[in-house]
Amino acid sequence: MTPGRARLARGPSSTWGLRDVDVEVSAGEGLALIGPSGSGKTTLLRALGGVLEPDEGRLEVDGSVGSLLSINAGLTPTLTGRENAVLLAVLAGLTRAEAKHALPEIEVESALGDAFDRPASSYSQGMRARLALAAAEQAGPSILLLDEVHEALDHEFRLRLAEHAGSLLERGGIVVAAGHDLEMLGTLCGRAVWLEEGAVRADGGFGTVRDRYLEAHATAAPG
Repeated sequence: MTPGRARLARGPSSTWGLRDVDVEVSAGEGLALIGPSGSGKTTLLRALGGVLEPDEGRLEVDGSVGSLLSINAGLTPTLTGRENAVLLAVLAGLTRAEAKHALPEIEVESALGDAFDRPASSYSQGMRARLALAAAEQAGPSILLLDEVHEALDHEFRLRLAEHAGSLLERGGIVVAAGHDLEMLGTLCGRAVWLEEGAVRADGGFGTVRDRYLEAHATAAPG
């Protein structure tokens, strides 16, 4: 994937969310996007997920994409977890009939218990993330995009997400995850891209890039 440049409009002027970004991700690879808030991580994930189109350059995505870019994306608070599960599964690529057929498995995998039939407005962030993950898994994407959603999961579901990501990578899939929980990102991904002000500062092994990023920001911190 070579997203090139993506611009975000802000009033009468505009600013580049990403610029001159050239990144390729191979089958079986987990890529972590690290960097401070506003560095372009979410913009890149949204471009990969088809939410944004690059203003310049070329973007190529070969495979079915499963996106968890927001805990609340596609979730209707007034609907029950069961009703939302159908909606989320359809958004993930299933037909309505397939989504309804998958309901028992989504109910088990989300581990919401009686809350599965309660309005999603009563759910915690972690419960919403569980439901979104369980529904997304049903479509069997070959590319999984995660934008800090995994950070809302409790320990049990973090382990499950790590297992799911590992299984996907073993099958030749791709995982691209962004966030600030570097320990979790290191569990999911073996490679990292450090973004800063919309540009790539470093690209390489996760540990090496993480250490460079932390060192730079420790040096830049006041005091």
